[in-house]
Amino acid sequence: MKTEDKLLSLLPFPLELKEELVKHSEIKDVPQNTELMREGQYVKRIPIVLEGLVKVFTKHEDKELLLYYIRPQETCIVSFNSVLTNTSSKAFAQSEKDSKILLMPLEKVFQWMKEFPELNHLFFRQYNIRYSEMIQMVNKVLFDKMDKRLYEYLSTKVKIWEKDILKISHQQIANDLGTAREVVSRVLKKLEYESKLVQNQDGIKILKS
Repeated sequence: MKTEDKLLSLLPFPLELKEELVKHSEIKDVPQNTELMREGQYVKRIPIVLEGLVKVFTKHEDKELLLYYIRPQETCIVSFNSVLTNTSSKAFAQSEKDSKILLMPLEKVFQWMKEFPELNHLFFRQYNIRYSEMIQMVNKVLFDKMDKRLYEYLSTKVKIWEKDILKISHQQIANDLGTAREVVSRVLKKLEYESKLVQNQDGIKILKS
């Protein structure tokens, strides 16, 4: 079985819909750090991540803020909302890892939504998940101190990447958290002093409490 067929087989769809996806959609190999969507762009195809990881974020002036990650068998609600409302994208998307992404054409998506309730279930399930994540994100920004936000962010990264040591710059962290690099550097030193992590030339290692 080809890799693409194996990945498609994992989607929670009936065989008939999977056959339609193979026939009318495109599976694209996307290198790490590839821009997939820009704010203000009109969406023409709706993605489902088959393999890898995509991050969705917003920008204001020179700062970024991570909104959520799209994992395998998940789709992008920002894209879906843009299609439903016929408006441009309100966020950016970029591949966090080398990824395989299924790109579904708009005209077929609307047809499939009428014929296959499983596709509707995917979209509405994602809406529920993203809504909960956005509420949590807003609460963290408003009420959590930066040291807690930063530690939880790094812990999530460790789980996503399945690596003990994170190769990530202070600027990348600052971009995702919507803050300044100097703030990140200062808080990392504080967390290191509290024995919650270790920094060296190999990267950042979270220490288990």
